[in-house]
Amino acid sequence: MKDYYEVLGVAKTASEDDIKKAYRKLAHRYHPDKAGGDTAKFKEINEAYQVLSDKTKRAQYDRFGTAEPGAGFGGAGSWGGVNWGSAGFDPSQFEGMGDFGDIFETIFGGMGGRTAQRTYEKGSDLEMRDEITLEEAFRGVVKTLRYRTFASCTQCGGKGAEPGSGFESCAVCGGQGQVREQRRTFFGAFSQVRTCTKCHGTGEVPKKPCSVCKGAGRVQTDREAKLSLLPGIEDGQIIKLAGAGEAGERGTASGDLYVRVRVKPHAVFARQGADLIVARELRLTDVLLGKAIEVPVIEGGTVRAEIPPHYNLKEMLRIPHKGMPRFGSAKIGAHGPEGGSRGDLLVDFTIKAPKSPNARAKKLLEDLEKEL
Repeated sequence: MKDYYEVLGVAKTASEDDIKKAYRKLAHRYHPDKAGGDTAKFKEINEAYQVLSDKTKRAQYDRFGTAEPGAGFGGAGSWGGVNWGSAGFDPSQFEGMGDFGDIFETIFGGMGGRTAQRTYEKGSDLEMRDEITLEEAFRGVVKTLRYRTFASCTQCGGKGAEPGSGFESCAVCGGQGQVREQRRTFFGAFSQVRTCTKCHGTGEVPKKPCSVCKGAGRVQTDREAKLSLLPGIEDGQIIKLAGAGEAGERGTASGDLYVRVRVKPHAVFARQGADLIVARELRLTDVLLGKAIEVPVIEGGTVRAEIPPHYNLKEMLRIPHKGMPRFGSAKIGAHGPEGGSRGDLLVDFTIKAPKSPNARAKKLLEDLEKEL
């Protein structure tokens, strides 16, 4: 028996809204009319949704592992409170059941005079990763990304027709962009409006397809895009470059490019949000004499910091405004981030144990002990 929760990718405790959202997302992805659609997977998703979206059938499924007609749903003459009867299926019984309306709209794309004309959609979105250093994340950086994808065909200007040849009405759909079919389904016989597979819903086809793109209006090529990362960008953030994805077919809009940024681990600094952490080894004499210490900073060089009297060295010393810029508060400058606010630099101390003292040093320590 199929696990309907697993099919929709939701937990058994999922709410009705969670189930509905999961169904719509998967139905859109696997719909047979879409490029890359999967009829078998779509039917499986729809089957799972029909059960889990209905409280009665879901309870039956959770209890008995099945929601077949006759298994607790009122016998062979009814299913989920819907009377099939001798006259067959009565669509009026679904009035007020919004979820079933969604199912019909997704499965059939239009029923009983409702149309679902579809034209070419925009190109696919792309995702890629880009790695930067912590210093680049501190300063902000503009990078040039190079990748291979579909771009608009320069020969035909993305239209798909050989220059000067033009278009003509699609002979299959008569220029309507859609065709009507009769389909017999589990619910009965329905009149279905489908997108024309010849013209893909545009209602017209090239008189002479472009010799370069073969009528698609796009070709695969190498492409460049500028990626501007503001100071303070964090590891794992995703930046959207609108229109930098795949070009759509026949001049439709391009998809978007999503760049996931990875900030490489640093040899000196650890990062905690906008704060930086640096380890610093101290000698006992430095602490006793109250010496200022040199601490490295991310912009280069060092700063001097003093340990306050009676300071608990188990705690990290905080040096204000020497951490990372807070993302979005600063802009990229010629020599580093300009404006905005910064986090702090936290110094994690480790006390270095002294060597075994000679007699003179031991005597000094004993005298010091008496003074403390």
